[in-house]
Amino acid sequence: MSKNNNLILKNNPFDMIVKTKGIILHQIKYTDSGIVVQTYTREYGRLSFLVKGLRNKKSGKHASLFQSLFIHDMVFYYKPSRSMQVLKEFSVSYSPSDIYMNIKKSCIAVFLGEVMNSILREESPHPQLYDFIDSSIRYFDACSTGYANFHIAFLIGLTSYLGFEPGKRIDPENCYFDMLNGTFVSIPPLHSDCADPEISDILSAFFNTSYELMDSIRLSGELRNKVLDTIIRYYSVHLPGLKKINSLDIMKEIFR
Repeated sequence: MSKNNNLILKNNPFDMIVKTKGIILHQIKYTDSGIVVQTYTREYGRLSFLVKGLRNKKSGKHASLFQSLFIHDMVFYYKPSRSMQVLKEFSVSYSPSDIYMNIKKSCIAVFLGEVMNSILREESPHPQLYDFIDSSIRYFDACSTGYANFHIAFLIGLTSYLGFEPGKRIDPENCYFDMLNGTFVSIPPLHSDCADPEISDILSAFFNTSYELMDSIRLSGELRNKVLDTIIRYYSVHLPGLKKINSLDIMKEIFR
């Protein structure tokens, strides 16, 4: 990223100063004392922010406050045509402190942040989607046990806001999950985007459960990873531009 972008990012008197809540998805280093933060905001959808002054102790800014799934109140100079907004000030609205005290939970947070960073591209508001992510983060942070299936349950729940929510299995004879059509069928389809009966049974259980009951779906590490692979494949079928999720291998190793 060229540092010449600093010329574009200078705010002017005609920029609107606005406030919103934002969920941190991802951060990348921009300069020695600055980062670019990808966020999903309640009022403006996905936005990128330039955060400067991380080496200035008086600024109160630190890169650790912009880790995945932190929630901030953000005040910034808003210009819709600008690819990167300039953050004026912020305060931490919700710090997922327990998540980052636990290696497994922090791996899940980084993984989900990377997935959302890849798929949430809309620069238009979707308050219901924002509220789902917000409440899910708070629930996950509060879990002291029984969270090994959270990433799977979250990704399944997220589909209902993205437009490809899978249908529930009504007939037990429908033992194959057809990923292309998001339905359960009794005979394997001609295309290859289909889950086998064992994985389809597990998916059916997840499609009919809640966060509170997700731990009742008992899985070995190997099976959990197979289910996760299937969910990522399902996303890829419906979101052809989905990039490779770099943290997926780490996730699978942690929960092996």
